[in-house]
Amino acid sequence: MEKEALFAGKLKELKEFAKEQGNFLTEEQVKETFADFNLEAEKLDMVHDYLQKNGIGVGEPFDADENLSREEKDYLKLYLEEISGLAAVSGEEREAVLLAAVRGEEEAKQRLLEFFLPQIADMARLYAGQGVLLEDLIGEGNVAAAVGVKELGTAQSGVQDAAEAEAFLAKQIMDAMESHVAENAAESKKDKKIADKVNKVANAARELAEDYGRKVTVEELAAEGSLSVDAIEDAVRISGGKIEDLEGTDGA
Repeated sequence: MEKEALFAGKLKELKEFAKEQGNFLTEEQVKETFADFNLEAEKLDMVHDYLQKNGIGVGEPFDADENLSREEKDYLKLYLEEISGLAAVSGEEREAVLLAAVRGEEEAKQRLLEFFLPQIADMARLYAGQGVLLEDLIGEGNVAAAVGVKELGTAQSGVQDAAEAEAFLAKQIMDAMESHVAENAAESKKDKKIADKVNKVANAARELAEDYGRKVTVEELAAEGSLSVDAIEDAVRISGGKIEDLEGTDGA
């Protein structure tokens, strides 16, 4: 168990390091990170697959568009066209606005948000294909950027120059997107557990009903021994009373 925890910790460290390199890692960097685990080639390949599924390129840049659906590609094209005028800026102007935002100038902060719009879209592409919509990822990124920009110029951010401001906002945005992906995964897992619970009761009720030639009661199903009355009633409640082979429910 301790080894598994250490392995998970190394994966997390590697993902954080990849962020600093534009979501890219060399094969040697991955290998060195897990040197103490003496991983065979097959297991290293599994690590590579995991990283790539999390939007991190190993050995070569990650093709973010690969995870986009046709609808998401169309949405992204229209979105970028809409913001192209707002986001147009030279390198010198961007740095000047960053510095002004760090000094707490509100107008600069608003302009900075506009500069970050295409960058937010690019970041969202990296998290696509993980069970969340690109549009939602961009929305989460925009909210995180707005919150982060408000913190610039305050002691809370600890930001003192343009480079730090850029890094600070990028981290805020990517952390928000990662949290959204993680929350969605947790919710999906919860939904699956609920569905499995209902299906288990529904299947057992159907099999017993076939034997009896009629709907069965909760007590009869519980008497079979594999399910308790509480478990059955919980499944009935969750399903909204839609377990059709149980008496007292209104079917599907």
